[in-house]
Amino acid sequence: MAGKGDVITAIAEQAGISKKEAAAAFDAFVGHIAESCQRGERCSIPGLGSFAVTARKAREGRNPRTKEKITIPASKNVRFKAGKDLKDAVNTPKRKRK
Repeated sequence: MAGKGDVITAIAEQAGISKKEAAAAFDAFVGHIAESCQRGERCSIPGLGSFAVTARKAREGRNPRTKEKITIPASKNVRFKAGKDLKDAVNTPKRKRK
C-alpha cells in the first residue's frame, strides 16, 4: 500500500521536481478537493474521477460489546467515483516484457 511519502516521491520523479515541490503540489491538490467537498460541491478531476459529498441519516445501531442500542448521528461522507480513464487503466492487462 502506497503512503503519502511514496506518492510524493513518484510525483517528484515523474515531474522532474524536488520532493519539497511535489509535497506542496500534493497538499494543494488534496486541499482543493477538501475545500470543494466542504462547500458541498462535486469535485471532478479528468482522468481520475470525481469526489462528492453524500448525507447519511441518523440511524440506530448496537454497541458490539454490550449489545446496547445506540443512536448513530447523521453525518456527511465523501464518495469517490472512478472515471473512465482510470477504470480502463485498471482493467487493461499489462503486457509482459521479454
